[in-house]
Amino acid sequence: MAYDGYKSYQMAQGDYCIARKNHLVRYTKHRENGLFEKIIIVFDEPFLQRFLERHPQVVNNNVNSDSFLFLSEDRLLSNFITSLEPYYNGNEQIDEVFVDIKREELLMILLKNDPRLINVLFNFGSPQKIDLEEFMNRNFRFNITLERFALLTGRSLSSFKRDFFKTFNLTPGIWLTKKRLDEAYFLIHEQHQKPTEIYMNLGFEDLSHFSFAFKKQFGKAPTELLI
Repeated sequence: MAYDGYKSYQMAQGDYCIARKNHLVRYTKHRENGLFEKIIIVFDEPFLQRFLERHPQVVNNNVNSDSFLFLSEDRLLSNFITSLEPYYNGNEQIDEVFVDIKREELLMILLKNDPRLINVLFNFGSPQKIDLEEFMNRNFRFNITLERFALLTGRSLSSFKRDFFKTFNLTPGIWLTKKRLDEAYFLIHEQHQKPTEIYMNLGFEDLSHFSFAFKKQFGKAPTELLI
């Protein structure tokens, strides 16, 4: 199960999907019979640029905004995954040159099955400047750096801080802490959720830091609200 601030995505055994760059996503793994196995193949920008030099493509910006794009079951795709088995389920080592060959093979399969993926895979542009208030209210729970928030809203760090203060009349750090703690108070007091179950999902790295910040803001430890 994954959530990107807009919608939820359910991935089941045997699913294939493309995870988009520059999208904030939180996911939870549910094991079946104690097992969980995934195969991740990364198409980094230098590799994609080299691919375009060898195989020129016509790219436009007409793409949807989903964080995950699910791929249809296909014999070529399933056979490709099977061909990797000696490397991820055995003792074989794969060298860097062969890695690129296998990635190129996979990319050719994906584009053959769905040429529209050209506009997703070869979109190298930076995020455009977007509405700061709407974005932050949707994504404040993600524990990322201010530099990353700035990039995803289409701003430099300095313009992000400047626009942020104009919008919220607070610095990003103070606003994020307050927003996360207000959300925590609601979840604990109104929905009776346990602090141990929510602090990581609200962007806090450890429980002790969360408890200290919570008591500083509300005068009570989060566990006291459950009594």
